[in-house]
Amino acid sequence: MSEKEEKEYIQKCLIDIETKLGWGASVEWSNYDLEKLSDEILVKTNVALSVTTLKRLWGKVKHDHSPSLTTLNTLAQFLGFEDWRTYRLNNLNQPLEIETVHPSINTIEVDSNGSSSSINSSTWNPQKWMIIAAGLFLTIIGIAALNKTTQESSKKITKYDSSKFSFKANKVLSKGLPNSVIFDYDASASLSESIYISQSWDIRRKVRVDKNNHHHSAIYYYPGYFRTKLIIDSQIVKTFDIQIATDGWLGLIENESTPIYFDQKDIMHDGIASVDTTDLNKYHVDLKPISPHIRLFNQDDLGNITNDNFTFRTTLKNDYKTGDNACQFSQVLIQCVDDIIIIPLCARPCIGDITLAACGSYFTSKESDLSGFGTDLNNWTTLKVECKDKHMIFFVNDQKAYELTFPHEAKRIVGVQYRFNGTAAVKETVFESNGLEKKL
Repeated sequence: MSEKEEKEYIQKCLIDIETKLGWGASVEWSNYDLEKLSDEILVKTNVALSVTTLKRLWGKVKHDHSPSLTTLNTLAQFLGFEDWRTYRLNNLNQPLEIETVHPSINTIEVDSNGSSSSINSSTWNPQKWMIIAAGLFLTIIGIAALNKTTQESSKKITKYDSSKFSFKANKVLSKGLPNSVIFDYDASASLSESIYISQSWDIRRKVRVDKNNHHHSAIYYYPGYFRTKLIIDSQIVKTFDIQIATDGWLGLIENESTPIYFDQKDIMHDGIASVDTTDLNKYHVDLKPISPHIRLFNQDDLGNITNDNFTFRTTLKNDYKTGDNACQFSQVLIQCVDDIIIIPLCARPCIGDITLAACGSYFTSKESDLSGFGTDLNNWTTLKVECKDKHMIFFVNDQKAYELTFPHEAKRIVGVQYRFNGTAAVKETVFESNGLEKKL
């Protein structure tokens, strides 16, 4: 496939996503819209494409390189296809470009009475039309043959015996960020040179490796629980789970390349994790014109606390309500093994544009009443989640905000993340399950 054709398929995919979302033209999307899209993709595909990646795809920042296959596969899966190849095959017989009708082509005009009359009939050329018809026929035959060949080729992909391969990972640090991981692998039994190590959601962490080598190292800049994979062609032959844990509370500012990390002693005060103007000034970060994206993490081994039966409570505030942060959009994320719970909070007037996600369940304020998540975040706000047998009830300041039953299998909880813009603070983060209490 030519580079031009690939770009056309990518453009069509982006248009399909815009149509699916129904948020209007992407040229009018804000950074918040891209954050929402990143969350929706994560919930649907279990792969997180960063806001920076989405900006590159939609042309909001200049980028000369083509998207990686991992990104394209994720976009296709978000649209309901198995992978990028399946998406292309599904669109193989559909026109990728809309061409304008040339004025010399004979057209038909229908009047108000339903009668038709010929226009530009003086340009009618039978020989020319025979050539066009023959060309269209040959094009259709060619596309059908290509489709059949591609489908037959896809069926011939070698299925590998996973027992013939090995794959594991070792962290340089037991806790703390940034952290490097050394992958040890043996893919010498592969018949293909297309061998990749996928380091989970970040596309920068999917790299091609030499089947004759046995080691690969990479840096992780964000904490999380990652299911890394050894991939040959499109087959996952081995997986290995690693957790990049924080050493207590970690505060950072999202950045285009690498995060800006706060020193822990700067953000921890009497058991409260907070980022205020003093902290921002120390790191030469301005609140205007664009408020910084503050992230607070606490992720570690929490024991046998699972997402189907637990209680979670925390107290937080986002007391910067100026400029682009008038809505004070905030999120509390409960990270599970291969799953996520994303709880929104915002100023009361802004509840018309928030989303709630919980282990396979997804709700938007366009279709569900999420008004209970609107609150005064200038003051300390209490959030509580009670879950029994997968049935979750969310409380904001002791008032029930929403309830749901999630469909995914039960998974272990491994930590929390808080997302704010501007200054913020968190205290009293506690998990309880089966008589076990874990304070973060």
